Formats: sequence, C-alpha cells, structure tokens
Amino acid sequence: MRGWQGRALLADLSSESFKALEPDLELLKEFMGGRGLAVRFLLEMLPQGADPLSPENLLIFATGPLTGSPIPSSGKMVVASKSPLTGGYCDGNIGTKFAIGLRMNGYDALLIRGRAKRPSVLIIEDGRARLEYADDLWGLDSFSLEGEIEERYGGSMVGIGPAGEKLVLFSTIVSHRGRSGGRAGLGAVMGSKLLKAVVAVGGRELNWPKEVEELGSRMAELARSNKNYDFWMRQGTMAVIEWANTNSVLPSYNFREGVFERADDVSGSAMERLKIDQRGCPNCESACGNVVHDSEGRESELDYENVAMLGPNLGIGDLREVSTLNRLADELGMDTISLGNVLGFSMEAREKGLLEEGPEWGDHKAAMELAKMISAREGVGDLLADGVRRASERIGGREFAMHVKGLEVSAYDCHIAPAMALAYGTSPIGAHHKDAWVIGWELSTNATLEEKVDKVIELQRIRGGFFESAVVCRFPWIELGLQLELYSKAFRAVTGLTPDFVELGDRIYLEIRRFWSRELGGLSRELDMPPERWFRDPLTKGPYAGRKLDVSIYERMLELYYAKRGWTG
Repeated sequence: MRGWQGRALLADLSSESFKALEPDLELLKEFMGGRGLAVRFLLEMLPQGADPLSPENLLIFATGPLTGSPIPSSGKMVVASKSPLTGGYCDGNIGTKFAIGLRMNGYDALLIRGRAKRPSVLIIEDGRARLEYADDLWGLDSFSLEGEIEERYGGSMVGIGPAGEKLVLFSTIVSHRGRSGGRAGLGAVMGSKLLKAVVAVGGRELNWPKEVEELGSRMAELARSNKNYDFWMRQGTMAVIEWANTNSVLPSYNFREGVFERADDVSGSAMERLKIDQRGCPNCESACGNVVHDSEGRESELDYENVAMLGPNLGIGDLREVSTLNRLADELGMDTISLGNVLGFSMEAREKGLLEEGPEWGDHKAAMELAKMISAREGVGDLLADGVRRASERIGGREFAMHVKGLEVSAYDCHIAPAMALAYGTSPIGAHHKDAWVIGWELSTNATLEEKVDKVIELQRIRGGFFESAVVCRFPWIELGLQLELYSKAFRAVTGLTPDFVELGDRIYLEIRRFWSRELGGLSRELDMPPERWFRDPLTKGPYAGRKLDVSIYERMLELYYAKRGWTG
C-alpha cells in the first residue's frame, strides 16, 4: 500500500490481547493519517458517551504518510482520545522517535483500550506486541522514566509522569525529556489504563523513493538558506515574547493585560544570554527547543508558550525561575500552558478572597509548591488538578477562568484580536493556537471581518488539516519559507496522490465537529465563545489601554464562520 504501512495495532490491556487492523485504502486516502485517521477511529470504535477515564476509552497514536520521511521535521505523530478535561475530542502533536519506531514496526497507528491489571509497559518489538508489568516504574518522573526505559528496552518511548498517574486533567504524554502532547488530559487517559509507557523496538528501516530523498535534501537546503534561518536558530519561538509585548497581546496576570513590565527579562534576547544547547524533534533541520540552565542548575527546554504562561501570566520576570517551573512541569508530565492558566487563576482567586491559600503574583517558590500539590492532588491542588473551568464552577471566578470548552487558553491575549479569539473559539480541541495562529497576520492588516474569518478557515485547513494528518511540522513552512507546493510534491511522491488542502481540512473538521456533538448531546454557540474576561475587562496598560473585545463583532464573525463552513452552530 504505497505511502502507508496499511496496518494499525489494536491493544486491549484488559485481556492482554493484540490484533492487527487493516484500514480500508479509501479511508486512508480520505483522511490521510494523524488527526484525520484518529478521529475516524474514535467515531467508529469508541462507544458514544464513554467515560474518558474508563477502560473503554481509546487512546490513539497515529502517524502520517510523511512521518519519518526525509522531508524536514517529519519525526511527528498525533496522539488522540476523548478528553477527560473537555469531554470532547482531544489531540496533540508530539515530536518523538517513537513515531518513526511505530512505522518501522509496520504500523500507521496504535489504538489502546482497556485497563491493565497492574502498572505496565507496552512493548512493540519487530512488529509484535506484549505487555510487561512494571510496578517499579510507577511514580517515576518522566525524565527518570525515560532513562529507565532506555536502559531496560532500548528503542524509543512515550510515557507519563506522576500527574498522569494521579489523573490530573491537563496531564500530558511525554517523550525526549520534555516534548509532550495531548494537553487536554491524555496523560490522565494513559494513567487511567495503568500504562506507564509504550516502547517501540527494532523493526525495519523505512524506504523512500529517490524523489523524496532528493526533495527532502532540497527542502532542508532551502530552509537553511532562508534569510530568517540564523535568527530562528538563535531564538526560535522565544522571539515572540518581544513581539507580543510590543503589540499588547502578551498574557499577563491571568490575561488581565497584554503587556508585562519585565518582558525584556524573559525575552528571546534574555534567553540567548543563558542558552547552552538546542534541541529538535527527529529529522529536524530547524530545532526550536532552546535549552538553558534553570535556577537549580538543571537543563530546561524553553519556547514561547511555556515562558509566557509560566512567566508574565504569573507576574514572574526572572527567566531562570520560569525555567525551573517549566522543568518541573515537564518532569511531572503537566501541560505548561494549562498549568500557567491554573496557577494564574489561583493567584487571582486568592487575591479576590475565593481561596485562602496559594501563591501571590510573582511568587515563584509558592507556584512551585502548588504545582507539586496539583500533580499529587493534595489539598487545594486536588481542586486545581481538574482545570480552571471546574475550579471556577466550584469556588467562583467564572469571569476570569480563561478557557474555551474547558481547555485553557494558550499564550495570546485577545482583547484587541477578534480573529485570534475566533481561532480559539473554533479550535477543534478547545482554546489552542496551533490550528490557526492568525494573530500575526491580523495585527499587521486592516482586513475586513469577512477576510479575517476567511483567514482563520484557510489556516485551519492547512495547519489543522494537512500538517496534522501528513504528519510533519509546520514551522519550516511558517518560519522558513518552504512553500506548500513542496509538501504537495512530497505527498505525491510518497503516495501517488495529490492532496486537496480544502477538501481534506473541511472533511476532518466536520468529523471532529460530529464527535463533539455526539459526545455532548448537541452543540450550542456558547461552546464557541471565548472567555468572558476579554469582553468584560478592558486593558488598563499599554498603547491599547481601554480596549476590549466587542461581543457584537465576535458574534458576527462566528456567524460568518458557520455560514462559510455550512454549519448550523
């Protein structure tokens, strides 16, 4: 089957049985892989209304036809499931050798259901799967786990930290000592199955047409020759800190403001002064991970999202302190974006008298202690481990609980950015930026509302449709000028097919919408509304002081979005 392995592995942990599935070729052609394949499996194989933390929930690891290829930044896969945080569809994109290892073992996807009798590790070796009990690994942080797995089995792995074991609803699945995916609680899904890690060992080397090898070399050369390449390699996404602060969209003090008085101290330039190393996903030509020593002298890998959410959003302006909090989150296996939201919510809740304990703004040490309590579900940490939506429903503070559909907002304030607010509102997993990072374009143009809606849909089709299903990283396209036609050529060379970005993206988004509707018993427009704060509380600092999001403008854009999608809402 050209371009695909043609098989998926279904692992039932309850019965310790394994079965090879052979997806229909037409299904692969229509949904490609990654996200597209994952949502189809969920719709077809997950019982409606299944509890996300029950044995019957499916945890899916899905590669794409370009995964592991010579195309730059192809060491990627999608992990997906029904989310315990939102109750709807969840996926995450993770860079890991495990993605390539899964394909080398002859599978496009791994589907896991059931619950092991004891803490376990699932091993896929030379195409065959087995389950081994691993009580001694339960409780290890994600970094220590990786070391133990490497020594015991070799190969490549994905796993969970203590937060996943304790079913923290924004725990993630971790690989490569800090790369993670599934921020809407897929670590908890894995933990609920008593599955500590999945390992891929051996298999056969992947063979690629000569045309793909030549095209990969050409694309890598084009990326390296781009005028932005040197700066990208110096700062990566950390350069966004300065840009966001200048444009009043840097989340500060739980998204109260879009500017932070100590932004220079946590900027890309500040990071460069501390930088000791650089990391990327497998097959990466443009590594985005900037490594520094944190305040405890340990390595911490930084990017824009984790620094913005664990720094300015908490009033913390010391980059080494931010790095220490980031390292802790990675070790515990908690999403740094949601953790930054949860800690920011707790700081504001204490300020407003809704909580009696917890950190105050800028208190790094207290934030560290609360993060540990959240991971262990101890004290007030048990409340916050369920995310800001549930916490606000229990203690109050809904007006400053920053989420969409239960998923905490990632690091772009939208007081002055209605198109980005729409991207959050219509993201297929909740408030996440990866499907339509439209804010850079939005703030540099005088586009009409309809043009802004069109741009959100265009980006969703490309970023959330093609790149999430191919599966390759979108950064070389966004940051280093690799044209979409090059990716089309690569896909044609691998599969013999020509991708239609519009049809593919629309097909996948409709299926994800169907999944949400099925699991929630219908949909309402309220689900696609951004946080109340942006409509209610104007900015008080910076060049846009007094500005807030206009609810009538947003609702008009949402109406246009539905009409263009052909959805009723």
